[in-house]
Amino acid sequence: KHIPQRTCVSCREKGDKRGLIRIVRSPEHDVSVDPTGKKNGRGAYLCHRPACWERALSTPILARALNTELNDETRRELEKYAATLGDGESSDRTAAAS
Repeated sequence: KHIPQRTCVSCREKGDKRGLIRIVRSPEHDVSVDPTGKKNGRGAYLCHRPACWERALSTPILARALNTELNDETRRELEKYAATLGDGESSDRTAAAS
């Protein structure tokens, strides 16, 4: 069966769509995490690595991928979400890459 592949906008590594986290910009220009991967709007994917989230939020990478500006409130919400990610989820991807 075909497994959709996506690329992390920060580290540029490819992975299974379900293994990455989708950030979506809605038609109303609201930016949020899309756990279902099915929300309407322009999406960008990030892996579970804290370094990727830090880079994506501290540089224009994510804003450019979503074709929008990230305001301070949105950036804080995404940073809060990133803080909930544990290192455990990325360990199986790191092991697979070795």
